[in-house]
Formats: sequence, structure tokens, C-alpha cells
Amino acid sequence: MTSEPLVNLVGIAKNFGGVQALKGVDLAIYPGEVVALVGHNGAGKSVLVQILSGVYPPTAGEILVGGKPVHFHSPNDARRFGIETIYQTLALADNLDAPSNFFLGRELRRRFGFLDKRRMADEAGRALIDLNPNFADIERPVRQMSGGQRQAIAIARAIHFDVRVLIMDEPTAALGPHETAQVGALIGRLRDQGIGILLVSHDVRDVMRLADRIVVLKNGELVGEVGAADSDEDEVVEMIIRGRRPAVVEGERL
Repeated sequence: MTSEPLVNLVGIAKNFGGVQALKGVDLAIYPGEVVALVGHNGAGKSVLVQILSGVYPPTAGEILVGGKPVHFHSPNDARRFGIETIYQTLALADNLDAPSNFFLGRELRRRFGFLDKRRMADEAGRALIDLNPNFADIERPVRQMSGGQRQAIAIARAIHFDVRVLIMDEPTAALGPHETAQVGALIGRLRDQGIGILLVSHDVRDVMRLADRIVVLKNGELVGEVGAADSDEDEVVEMIIRGRRPAVVEGERL
């Protein structure tokens, strides 16, 4: 990579009492790049994401945004630097429609404090169609929408508010093949817009298809990283299980 990282995590460590959840992890995310973060449960993925999204401060190490050190004391601090997180639960209100969810907590108002529903519907509709041209009927309650449409709402909401780095936690979990393909197409559009994406997933097959670079954690330590185009599922799975890169002899993996 020749450009400067959007975000650079350097030597990140995190202790919870006597438990060391992360041990000096480095991770960079560049513009227009999808970085997959993989590892077994307990590898440290969630803790690293929570540090980058402002939930926890690191015990040691630093976070650089645009090359400058920053300190997050809350998720709002991370958002101010253009870092948004979409958790697996999506944080959508099932009884509300797409525009209401799009502006949830950031509602647009007219004089005297009344909701500006028309403006919210117009802005949300444009954002959703820009992201997914096939999105229709935005005024249905989201509980009636498909998993792919719900993901689109969460993604469009995040990027509408000047996101630079988007953290996606298991974005294709519990989705069928068609909806998984829809989410993959959305991720591709974000990459084309220069947004850096941190993709947290247990699905190695999805990771190989969606990511540019794959970072593997095990027991809070960085095992290594590989380019998706230069690797395969077997190598990534071996890194996850064994906690090291496969040995190579005369061009063949052992």
C-alpha cells in the first residue's frame, strides 16, 4: 500500500484484571480496502473492535487516524473521527420504517420541534437507492424486510454521516445465499467509494470472497496477515487453528 492508512492500530494491548485479552496487536486499514479479522471465539476480535469503536480504551498502544494519535473515550469519539460500527444485531427498531431507522437518534426537525418526516424520507430514500438501486418501499416496517435490506439500512445510515472506516460484525450471519450476495455487492460499492472496511467474520469462505487482506488473531496475539488473492481457505484455517503460518518447503505447504 502506498497511501497512508485511514486508521493504524499500533501495539494494542488490553488487560481485564489479570486476563490479557490483547497482546501488542498491530492493524492498519487503508482507503478502499476490505480487511477481514478472523479467529476463534476468544481470539480477541471483539475486544479489538470495541477498542477501535471507542467502547474500551487500550491498556497500551496507540490509535492513529490520518497519521495522528487519537484517544477515544466513547463510541461518539470514534464517530467524530469517521469510524462507525455495524454490529450483528444491526440496532434497528423493527416497528419503524427505513427513514425512521436511518435517522434514529439523529432525527431532522422543523420549527417548533416537529419531525420533518418528508425530508427524512427523501434523504434516506436517496441514500438507500445510491447504495442499492433495487431498494424499494422504504416505508414498510423493517421487520417485514429481508436480511439484505436490513443490512442496507444499517450500512447506508453509517456512511451517510461521513464514515471513513466501517466496522462490520458478521454481516452475512444467518443470511441466505441471495442476501449474502447482496451484502457482498454493498461492500464492493463501499470499497469503490474509498471507504476502509474492517470485516469481522467466522466464515472463511466469505472472507476469501470479500476481503483484500486477512488478519488472523489467536489468544489475543497477531498470528499474521495474508492477501486474499495470494492465499486460500486451507492456509487461513491453519493459521486460525495452529496460530502460525503454514511452513513452506520448495513452494509446497506442509
